[in-house]
Amino acid sequence: MSEPIWNAFLTERDRQVFAASGYGARQGFGARPAILVIDVNYNFCGDRPEPILESIKRWRNSCGAEAWDGVAAIRRLIAAGRARGLPILYSTGVRREDDWDAGSWAWKNTRSAERVRPVAGQAEAKADGNTIVPEIAPQPDDLVVYKQKPSAFYGTPLLSWLMLLGADSLIVTGTTTSGCVRATVLDAFSNNFRVSLVEEGCFDRAQASHAINLCDMHAKYADVIKLEESLAFIESLPTGLFPNLPGAARDRALKAAAA
Repeated sequence: MSEPIWNAFLTERDRQVFAASGYGARQGFGARPAILVIDVNYNFCGDRPEPILESIKRWRNSCGAEAWDGVAAIRRLIAAGRARGLPILYSTGVRREDDWDAGSWAWKNTRSAERVRPVAGQAEAKADGNTIVPEIAPQPDDLVVYKQKPSAFYGTPLLSWLMLLGADSLIVTGTTTSGCVRATVLDAFSNNFRVSLVEEGCFDRAQASHAINLCDMHAKYADVIKLEESLAFIESLPTGLFPNLPGAARDRALKAAAA
């Protein structure tokens, strides 16, 4: 079994501390998981796979080619979740056209006022940077929260929706690992949700930040797991766990439960 991605960044002292402190215990999956995809939009992926130093010339928040590796993993996870009738939730950003509500985002980035659109030929002519990439676009049955700060819980109905669904846990993917993913995971932890973080479905523009934040979340707030483990767990679940899903997904879950 391969070593965790963060081991390359740990000092010998760090390794000894983690070994002795009791952190990093496996908490396990919940019984009623929802899948949460955080901010996998053009702003963070760019509009095509390309090296990050090329992509950030247009898309200042892009995570480069690694983002599209993440999209491929997320696509598999979503397909497995839909097949079992699990709730699929997304977050993405929203901003006024005049950028007034950028607020504190404008204080730490000199390019925060930039507005970029995907190149001509994309499926959605009116797409902007906050549009979730078409490869994993939300379906009519899915739920999308629009946010202005890192956590998908902050100022959104996400918590109330999870309570309405009766979810007890989250399987999380998205970007950036050190920013919006971490902020969301901490809020989920603070609300007593079990969190599983799919390593291949998370990405960041900085390699060290990605690895160290996975390390820290795994130590205290979540289980960092491989995609194949998450798929095997989802496939082990019964259908019909969420009879109150929106729209057609609800109907499919009810039919499956009655079969």
